This record gives sequence, structure tokens and C-alpha cells, in this order.
Amino acid sequence: MRTVRRFVLLVVLLVIAGGAVFYLRPVWLQMQMTHLTFFMERIQSNYVATPEGRIHYYEAEPRFAPEHGTPLVLVHGLGDRGEAWAAMIPKLRKQGYHVYALDLLGYGRSPKPEDSDYSIATQEKLVYDFIQALGLQKPDVAGWSMGGWVTLKLALDHPETMNRLVVFDAAGIDYVRTYPDTVFHPTNADDLNRLAHLLEPAGKPLPLFVVKDALRKFAEEQWVIDRGIAAMLTKKDIVDDRLGQMQVPLLIVWGSDDLLLPLHTVGEKMHQLDPNSELDVMQGCGHLVPAVCSNQAVSAMVDFLRAQPAPQGGTRTWGPTPR
Repeated sequence: MRTVRRFVLLVVLLVIAGGAVFYLRPVWLQMQMTHLTFFMERIQSNYVATPEGRIHYYEAEPRFAPEHGTPLVLVHGLGDRGEAWAAMIPKLRKQGYHVYALDLLGYGRSPKPEDSDYSIATQEKLVYDFIQALGLQKPDVAGWSMGGWVTLKLALDHPETMNRLVVFDAAGIDYVRTYPDTVFHPTNADDLNRLAHLLEPAGKPLPLFVVKDALRKFAEEQWVIDRGIAAMLTKKDIVDDRLGQMQVPLLIVWGSDDLLLPLHTVGEKMHQLDPNSELDVMQGCGHLVPAVCSNQAVSAMVDFLRAQPAPQGGTRTWGPTPR
């Protein structure tokens, strides 16, 4: 009987501790759940030496024939990390891709040098060095948001480094914003919910306990984000005038409800600037297409990457994702 009581007490204590962690550190707990999923899916956490230091990345090999998997490099956006692609990585691996999702300079487990400007050009060089360090031969590449800008610039500067490019709700061209630049520096619940609404308009307001932990996380990495934003605002690395010279086949994927980088002022303009590009619009999706609309995102991406020859100049609309 005493053993049973001890077991029950242990279970109660574990439940209380788990509840406390969920309440106090929900963002951290969600990240740990992602890491557990990666472990169960046999998605490896690796490092590679580059001129910028030891860069962290996640690697997922096709289980049926790892040596024949098609290399695919994924580049995350501002304030994020390789885990951002968690919803897509297992699906892409099942489609036969050997996936490499890196942490950009200043993010995740990659180095955070205090003297870096964290500009688009700096991150572009990192991705170039990452591809070279792994010895990848013309991989397919995908970039999301700021990562889309980074990969667009890489494709324009070094078209020999990649086979085809897919960008999701990408920054990189000049447009008139309807929100202040300080939206990326949230300091209270209203600021964070405003940013969340811009990213995913259909999403519900964040619970207060989640807001508190998210603001704590933002505060830890805010200096990197602020430095990156400052570099972007110089417009030194915008690609408006160069997209017409794009040599790499390009697929532009956009959420129809994206308020951060609206389809009509950014996505469609990008498509017009590169008339050979394809544009796929995800109905009912916001800025977070790879996370919230991953099934459609993978389908659109795989269709484009496998098509022979590469599609040019077309536009497709994908139905809304079940929520």
C-alpha cells in the first residue's frame, strides 16, 4: 500500500511540475516537443564548419534510399530558426528529398557574433558558405520571409549554387508598409498580438501566459533582430531591379491573407518583376504558409521542383487549408 501511495504522489508531483512548466515556459516547452518529434522522426541535429563558425542545421535523409535523395536547403526567416520548418521537413523527406534546414547567423544554435551587422548580404554569404562546406552540388533551395530575400539574392549573385528556388512570402523588394518598423520589437501584449495578427490574421489572440514567455524570448534575441532590421531598412540589398535577370527557375508561394507582406503589393509585384517565375497563391493562409498550410506548401513545392522542364510564367491558386 505504501508503494502505491508513493507512486501516486510521484505522479501528482510530475503533473504539477508539468503544469508549472507549461504555464511558465510554454514557448520553451513547444520547442522541446518539436525536438522530441525530430528525434522520433530521426531528424538529426548537426554542425558544419564554415568561415562564420560552426553552423547548426537539421538533416533529414530519405529512409528508402538516402544516397539518392535530392538535396534541398531550407532558409528560415527573421527571428526564427531551423525548427520553423518542422511541419514540412518530414513531408519533404517522404517525397525523396535530403533536407538541410540551417540556423542563420545569430539564430538558434549558430554563432551570434557581436560585431556582425546581420544584413541580408551577411546571411547570403553564410548560406553560400554552408552549401560549399557540405559539398552540395546545385541543391534545390527554399527561403521563407527574410530567408526568401536571402535566397533570392543568392540566386542572383551565384546562380551556379542552386538548381531551383522556392520562396514563401518573401521580403526583398521595396513596398509601402502600413505598419511601423517597431512591430518587430514587441514590448507588451498588445505589440505581440499585433505582430501575430499580421503574421496569421485567422489566428486567435495569444493567451497571456504565452505572451509573457514569448516576450521573454524576444528580449533575449531582440538585439540580433534589431540589427537585421536596421540593415534591411537601408534598402542596400533589395532586388527589385535585378529580378528580371533571374537565371534560376523560381516559384513564388504566397498566402492570400498575408498582412505582413501583402500578396497584391509584394507577391504579385515580385512575380511581375520576374516574368518567368511561377506564382502559387494559398487561399486562406497568412504569412506562415510553411507552418500553417504545410500540406499545400509541400505539394506546390514538389510539383514545381519535379516538373520537366521548369514551369514558367504561370499562376495557380490552392484551396484553403483545413483548420
